[in-house]
Amino acid sequence: MPNSIAAPFLSSVMAIEPAWIDYNGHLNVAYYQVLFDRAIDELYLPIGLGPDYLRETKHSTMVVESHVRYLREVHLETPLRITAQLIGFDTKRFHVYQEMLHAEEGWVSATCETMTVHVDMTAKKVASFPPAVMAALQRVKDAHAVLPVPAAVGRRIAMPAAK
Repeated sequence: MPNSIAAPFLSSVMAIEPAWIDYNGHLNVAYYQVLFDRAIDELYLPIGLGPDYLRETKHSTMVVESHVRYLREVHLETPLRITAQLIGFDTKRFHVYQEMLHAEEGWVSATCETMTVHVDMTAKKVASFPPAVMAALQRVKDAHAVLPVPAAVGRRIAMPAAK
């Protein structure tokens, strides 16, 4: 793992693919999740949870809960970057908050909050992280401790009470 951990993590610049544009002329909701997931794949590499980890250990991760907010539409030519902030973790799961940003102008298009579990792919059961991954998660958490918890963390969906 690098000595310097970005707070928050910042993905590479990502491009929207033409097939992802819906009949409304903007990015279809399904592909926001694709982009958020690709950013997490980038974050996984320095933590040690990438494809090699699955191949070598027969363990991986799975998202068990996700909350996406769509704040501002994006179009085919919009360059994007995604931040990721580790909010918390324990021996079997971690909580991440992400923001999708216009890569040049910096405004937020969407946010995504996920709870992810560590899974033994052979047994298909949630399993504890090995010590090396726990140590890597702690280094990320320590680096991200300087960041405030985003106001959107922990939001829920509910209908307003009738008056």
